[in-house]
Amino acid sequence: MNTLTQDELARVNSLDELYGKLANVGMGPGWNKPAPAMWAQPRRSFQPVHFSYRQAKGALDAAGRLISTELAERRNLILFNPVEGNTYATTRTLVSAYQMILPGEHARAHRHVPNALRLILDAEPGTYTVVDGKKVSMLPGDVVLTPNWRWHGHGNDSKAPAYWIDFLDVPLVQMLEPMFFELHEEGFEREIAPAADSPLLFPWKETEQKLNEAPPDPNDHLGGHFGVQVELGDPALDTIGLYMMRLAAGKETKPYKTTANNIYGVAQGHGATVVEGRRFEWERGDVIAVPSWYEHYHQGGEGSVLLRVTDAPAMASLGLLRSAAS
Repeated sequence: MNTLTQDELARVNSLDELYGKLANVGMGPGWNKPAPAMWAQPRRSFQPVHFSYRQAKGALDAAGRLISTELAERRNLILFNPVEGNTYATTRTLVSAYQMILPGEHARAHRHVPNALRLILDAEPGTYTVVDGKKVSMLPGDVVLTPNWRWHGHGNDSKAPAYWIDFLDVPLVQMLEPMFFELHEEGFEREIAPAADSPLLFPWKETEQKLNEAPPDPNDHLGGHFGVQVELGDPALDTIGLYMMRLAAGKETKPYKTTANNIYGVAQGHGATVVEGRRFEWERGDVIAVPSWYEHYHQGGEGSVLLRVTDAPAMASLGLLRSAAS
């Protein structure tokens, strides 16, 4: 970067000359920005997108034959948003992935600053996560948390592969830059004990009971009798909120949009999500990403239950959370 004195800059006689000298000292004229710094409403760079569990499961089964947990930190498939230059994030602040662990395998323990959670899709008794030495079982419909900087690894003592969907706030941490990651020196935590009534586990049986008992709220975006939702945690993680949503068959929820990024994991059933005219038909295990400020609504099918994973807590803590209903 060039060094120019105060006098040299003060003697400039034209705007073009001033612009050239400012560029040489790492400054730019705020009255002549190449692009506006603010705009009237959010500009959307990420797209709505749908991911198929059937496809992912086939790919993971192939990966199970081709790569072991010794060669891969995690046997997972990143669900990246298909926008130019992006190879990782699912939405601006969140990433989702399908993961599988074979019978008898142990995925090594590590810890990281990003918060993480998983929705279990297919697993038999004997599948578990170890978080800070506590063994947390994983069965279909369960939601398991691994808050930031907690040691965690996975094991499968059953006779069948286990599959789940991961959700993390890695893109948010990457943008803010306080990323730390560490491998456990023992590889896998050996001193483990069962975790009774773990605050890191939301068992499906308990969630289902809450859904059955939850009164319809005509003021939420589900439209009252068109569905109910319950919050998992308050919030579940500092940066991530979780809501299990049961949709009424044959009904549509109210269209709404929010500055929060939302990823929906299909826990049960089938249905569709319509995002500004684009219709995504989904079934159990599928993932639908709806980035910030896209108006969308859901159409319930028989037995349809969605897990909504949202960065709303992070947005709210920064004073950036807004929503609008049609």
